[in-house]
Amino acid sequence: MTGSWWKSAVVYQIYPRSFSDSDGDGVGDLRGIEERLDYLSALGVDVLWLSPVYPSPQDDAGYDISDYQDIDPVFGTLDDFDRLLAGVHARGMKLIMDLVVNHTSDEHPWFRAKRDWYWWRPARPGMTPGTPGAEPTNWRSFFSGPAWEYDEESGEYYLHLFSRKQPDLNWENPEVRQAIYAMMRWWLDRGVDGFRMDVINMISKDPALPDGPGGDGSAFYLCGPRIHEFLQEMHREVFAGRERELLTVGEMPGVTVDQAVLFTDPARGEVDMVFQFEHVNIDHGPSKWDIKPLDLVALKATMNRWQAGLASVGWNSLYWNNHDQPRVVSRYGDGSPLAAKALGTVLHLHRGTPYIYQGEELGMTNAPFETIADFRDIESINHYAEAGPSALPALRARGRDNARTPMQWDASPHAGFTTGTPWIAANPNHKEINAADAVSDPDSVFHHYRRLIDLRHTEPCVVHGDFTLLLPDDPSVYAFTRSYEGTELLVLANLSAEPAQAAIDPAWLDAELVLATLPDERSTTLRPWEARVYRR
Repeated sequence: MTGSWWKSAVVYQIYPRSFSDSDGDGVGDLRGIEERLDYLSALGVDVLWLSPVYPSPQDDAGYDISDYQDIDPVFGTLDDFDRLLAGVHARGMKLIMDLVVNHTSDEHPWFRAKRDWYWWRPARPGMTPGTPGAEPTNWRSFFSGPAWEYDEESGEYYLHLFSRKQPDLNWENPEVRQAIYAMMRWWLDRGVDGFRMDVINMISKDPALPDGPGGDGSAFYLCGPRIHEFLQEMHREVFAGRERELLTVGEMPGVTVDQAVLFTDPARGEVDMVFQFEHVNIDHGPSKWDIKPLDLVALKATMNRWQAGLASVGWNSLYWNNHDQPRVVSRYGDGSPLAAKALGTVLHLHRGTPYIYQGEELGMTNAPFETIADFRDIESINHYAEAGPSALPALRARGRDNARTPMQWDASPHAGFTTGTPWIAANPNHKEINAADAVSDPDSVFHHYRRLIDLRHTEPCVVHGDFTLLLPDDPSVYAFTRSYEGTELLVLANLSAEPAQAAIDPAWLDAELVLATLPDERSTTLRPWEARVYRR
């Protein structure tokens, strides 16, 4: 792995099922992505991250994989993938795959043929197997219910931290690890440029699998006892010595700043960066369905702590949106294009590698789901089954389907995503928010994102500069400076619907205004959802 090219890169996440459908079956596919590569190239992004396109029963939207070395027919073929990859490379971009190796599908051949590759346990002593409470431990699944599924054929239980159709792999078994490394090498040899690693900090579990307080077993599987050993072994076996510039990012729920320093220290050879979740857990209680208003002061404090913690060693990944999060413009904004621009400005000017989720560059919003029948996501459907109709407001605000409605290409039926019936309904506001209109409007969210990306590519201070948070206690204004080799940037954003006074040095108003979301007024008063970037 040569250099740190990814520090100045911008990554664009594609959720293939919802991006672009080339054959009218209502599901996005690889050829649909290929047809949109010029759009992505015009945006200016450097790397495409594909959510899973492997064969899958689609119990958890493709994160339940039944074959790691093929393409699900709903998305196309390996030939389609190779053509897409060639098109990405021809435009000077890179492509990373989603690596899901904490668990497989229960329909993967390994699950029946290689029992000791998974976590199996007998019923709790003194209990009748298969009866409530007889599960080996009290762990709860992330998708509701126990984390253990009873298998009548064997009379034992298998562990699944997610869906019952997603049994967890036993990384204590060296055969498991070698099979995974071989698969990863196979994709890299095919030309893939790296991996986004799904819940990778869950692969090492305390082999005793003890009960957890209140059913929370996370102390025994988040950043478990051998996690650094496993990632270092993966690096040696898969990435070390390769000539090409590769990218590895580990999704790590519950990871702390101190742990992230270890994971991303280049000298340790683990991963290039991690996805952490503290900044998207600010606006809810113990459960994601326990919704609270955004506390901007708390958000700034969290972002600042990560900027400071990884300032000298390691690297940040920057995101507001992904396939698991609701749309940030509806969540932390008011749904308007101005809010989309302001939130984008704040994120992209931090130190780290920014990730754009499909449609974010258009200001796509949460969807108006009316009834539970409008949802498709297993997490939301399972929660509704437990909580009942009273759960609907929380599902509308936080459900993962908000990110999964079809990409809004134009104002035609189904947002130009498909000529058929989409697997999930397009947001009706595609008539006002769509790529065709955005590309032709120089003041659109799309062109603001294009300018943000260009600034990262051309101004070293954005990539390398120190980060200093200003006005930490201001409830409306997000302000910070970046400085590098004599250049200083000031970022100001009013993340509220009311005018706000920015208590900054007025001399900044004489500096060069390199980016702004509203016409320049040279004032320390920021209009609602206004953002500016100054340079001196």
